Amino acid sequence: MMKDWKDRLGVVFSTDPDYQYKTDRIEESETLSPEEQILKITTDCKHRKGKIVTLVSGFTGKDNDLKDLGKLLKTKCGTGGSVKAGDIIIQGDFREKIKKILSDLGYNTK
Repeated sequence: MMKDWKDRLGVVFSTDPDYQYKTDRIEESETLSPEEQILKITTDCKHRKGKIVTLVSGFTGKDNDLKDLGKLLKTKCGTGGSVKAGDIIIQGDFREKIKKILSDLGYNTK
C-alpha cells in the first residue's frame, strides 16, 4: 500500500486486493564518497547567448547532495549558477578554481 496519496493520482478504483500502484519515480542512488567519483569540468557557451559557463558533470548520488555541492561552488566562486539534469552550471569560466576546490574536497577531476 502506498503511503503518499499523490502517488496514486489517476487511478480511480481497483477491485483486485493485491493491486500494486505503479509510479514513475526513479530511486536515487546512494551518494558515492568523493574519492570514488570522477567529475568532469568543461566550459560551454551553446544555447546561452554566447555567455560562457562552467559545467561540472559526472556526479553520482542524491539530488540534495548535488544541490549542496552546487551551492558550495557558487559561493566559493562568488557567482550564480544552477543544478540541472545532474550537472552543476556555474556562470563564467572558473575551471581552475573549481578544480582546486573539488580537489581540496577529495574529488577526482578531469
